[in-house]
Amino acid sequence: MEKVGRIVRVAGPLVVAEKMGGSRMFDVVQVSEMHLMGEIIEFKGDLASIQVYEETGGIGVGEPVYPEGEPLTVELGPGLLGSIYDGIQRPLDAIYENIGDYITRGVSAAALDREKKWDFMPLVKEGGRVEAGDIIGMVQETELIKHYIMTPHGISGIIKKIGQGQFTVEDIIAVVDTAKGEAGISMIQKWPVRKARPYRQKYNPDTPLFTGQRVIDMFFPLARGGTACVPGPFGSGKTVIQHQLAKWVDAEVIIYIGCGERGNEMTDVLMEFPELVDPKSGVPLMRRTVLIANTSNMPVAAREASVYTGITMAEYFRDMGYSVALMADSTSRWAEAMREISGRLEEMPGEEGYPAYLGARLASFYERAGVVKCLSSADERTGALSVIGAVSPPGGDLSDPVVQATLRVVKVFWSLEANLAYSRHFPAISWLNSYSLYNDVIRESITANVSEDYFDLQAEAMRLLEKESELEEIVRLVGIDALSGPDRVVMLTSRMLREDFLHQNAFHDIDTYSSIEKQHKMIDTIIYFYNRALDHLRMGANIRDIEEMGVRDRIARMKYVPKEEINKIDDIKKDIDSQFAAMIGEKS
Repeated sequence: MEKVGRIVRVAGPLVVAEKMGGSRMFDVVQVSEMHLMGEIIEFKGDLASIQVYEETGGIGVGEPVYPEGEPLTVELGPGLLGSIYDGIQRPLDAIYENIGDYITRGVSAAALDREKKWDFMPLVKEGGRVEAGDIIGMVQETELIKHYIMTPHGISGIIKKIGQGQFTVEDIIAVVDTAKGEAGISMIQKWPVRKARPYRQKYNPDTPLFTGQRVIDMFFPLARGGTACVPGPFGSGKTVIQHQLAKWVDAEVIIYIGCGERGNEMTDVLMEFPELVDPKSGVPLMRRTVLIANTSNMPVAAREASVYTGITMAEYFRDMGYSVALMADSTSRWAEAMREISGRLEEMPGEEGYPAYLGARLASFYERAGVVKCLSSADERTGALSVIGAVSPPGGDLSDPVVQATLRVVKVFWSLEANLAYSRHFPAISWLNSYSLYNDVIRESITANVSEDYFDLQAEAMRLLEKESELEEIVRLVGIDALSGPDRVVMLTSRMLREDFLHQNAFHDIDTYSSIEKQHKMIDTIIYFYNRALDHLRMGANIRDIEEMGVRDRIARMKYVPKEEINKIDDIKKDIDSQFAAMIGEKS
């Protein structure tokens, strides 16, 4: 006889049920006859506190609770890429086809299409030995991604039989003779979302993850397998930056989690992404992307599930040997959901009402990033999972507990500032407050593959921007004419760095993405102008003439040079030399 609990209390998304003694923490349950999905988050004797991932209005005391006996899991297999899910991995497009515009309560649908047939190609032979994590075959899921089918965890032995041809995700494609008998393998795997997928070894990230955004790649770079935090107030461009990173970051698979953001922002993602073309392959970007849409008007408890659902999918593709980038927008909404559930549980609150375990939960999420040697006995493949989380502190207050808890675990801090956004400077990342702790570990890779003077240019540009910040106060008080010639050159060059290099138009066909080679040429040209200006100032050139040089227009237009023509940027240096030579010639 199936064991059934009984509801004794309903408090918003929290339901308390009795007679739940046979269940375990984090087991999934079906609440009431509507079969609303929930998860056990606390036990007191045989009383279980359940966070429900759907609207609980109308549910009352005495209604049944049906335990499922297993934790919240996601389905992993061919068909993930290009899909749009909600926080508990229900496919929104399939639900829309069946039900319409609104998701009704208790509705469910298979995360992976059970009818579609995939062309399976075996990569091992019958009689060969396999261990957990070994690749046994491959499905060409999209033009960009080969979906490798791995031996599930807990299975090892001799391949007794393996098929080739077209199969659904539930069909048995291989039979393994294990110590406990024969085990069938299908293309679908299930994995509990709160449990990190295992690996053989974790490495320190040491190669850069280029994003095509100049302020990030040149000043505050992220390492492949690293973690980053993007905090900022309302309207400062967090979502635009997350969209830009999802579109252009140098990773093979993208997982984008809209965690509690406004519905219109997720609508933008859902409308834009299918139309975007991958810059490297010319194929639609959705062919290597999974979207998880959990908007602010969806049940609050599902925000936590959406974060874990997304990172479990990301780990699955990482285990195939891919570089995966995960964007969570935003973790503040997830923390607010934790605060609400914690309040309903009547737990002792921490700072600003957030639960005392806020830091531990955030750390357990971000520490699932990294570069790993994948679990496999047959090859030495490595995979990388990079995590970029947006944070929305009230009023942009960086002392907010969510920001501070996040900064303790991430290595890159891109601080968005409202005054930059209001002055129409995008990306609105502050070059004075942001930092990256990956500069030293990626130095060798960048100097070998990009340029030996990369970090020298970075340091000189940062010095000029910091110097400009100091001089601005003097300029406000007494005007720029009171500055010395060299200081005015600093102000001029810093303005070029801000307006012509750091400013980037996300909606311009060319400027939306800058290759690292183009970035290097651009900043090299600006620093070259600065050094030549100082030299000619010493030779007697007039500072006003330098400020009015025609070559400055060419420098301002560098950002619009197409990638096929970036060598034209080198010609600007010749223009700088000739105009300075003419200036000195006129003077003599």
